[in-house]
Amino acid sequence: MRALPGESCREHFRAFLGSPLVFSFFDKQTSTWTYLAVDPATREFVVIDPVLDYDNTTGTASTQTADCILDFIKRKGLKISRILETHAHADHLTASQYLKAKLPGNVPVCIGKRITQVQKMFAPRYGLDPASLADAFDIYLEDDEEFKIGELSCRVIHIPGHTVDHIGYVIGKSAFTGDSIFMPDIGSARADFPGGNAKDLYSSLHRLLASPQDYRLFPCHDYPPEGRDPNCIATVDEQRQSNVHVKTGISESCFIKVREARDATLTAPKLLHPSLRVNICAGRLPSEDGSRRTSE
Repeated sequence: MRALPGESCREHFRAFLGSPLVFSFFDKQTSTWTYLAVDPATREFVVIDPVLDYDNTTGTASTQTADCILDFIKRKGLKISRILETHAHADHLTASQYLKAKLPGNVPVCIGKRITQVQKMFAPRYGLDPASLADAFDIYLEDDEEFKIGELSCRVIHIPGHTVDHIGYVIGKSAFTGDSIFMPDIGSARADFPGGNAKDLYSSLHRLLASPQDYRLFPCHDYPPEGRDPNCIATVDEQRQSNVHVKTGISESCFIKVREARDATLTAPKLLHPSLRVNICAGRLPSEDGSRRTSE
């Protein structure tokens, strides 16, 4: 399995051995990591948090990042199982429907069951009837639900705080943590979105850090300071030792104070409304008349 991705996305591609094999792709525009988690025995895999390229100035979407990943999948001879979302992202558009259309079979797009709460909050803002979104996703995952990826088992964990619907995925000794915990020098995700809560986030972070110390945590984003390249992996032990927001010894009250003070300085994500408008519809782009359509 030596194939590399094409030139267009090789700059921030990383691969990690283990079970699962993890291949990561970094979108520089939104600082987002998309992951392929692969069962090495069967080559069956899942895609986690795929990104659709979007130009906020022109309001147009493109598929360069997704096409790079599709090319990599073809080169590797991998077999798709599911497309997984950790939550309704507010900073990038999901490419789930584009990948679903391009990959073989009727690939299910999956998300946590509490997405319906987010849809109810935001659908009216975009002129959508929440009832019309009841079938937007193919599978609504339950807390602690397990499913197979080839011979591997994937477990769903509810880790709210950033958003109410937020979930993570634990596969072997790897956890895909979405927008909850980031690299140790960055800390944690914001908790000021509707349904977000710093106290809940602290609890979720400690649920992740209660895992064995050698577990690998893969965040959805990295915002590296000057002089550091984007990174996407830290062990539980590394997070316990040096995460600036939640390392061992930081109390709940201290975390909440720091998190809420930091959130008060943050502006809304540049792609907030385009992202939520598309992501609560499972990646279907609005047509000219405002109805849902796929990103094909």
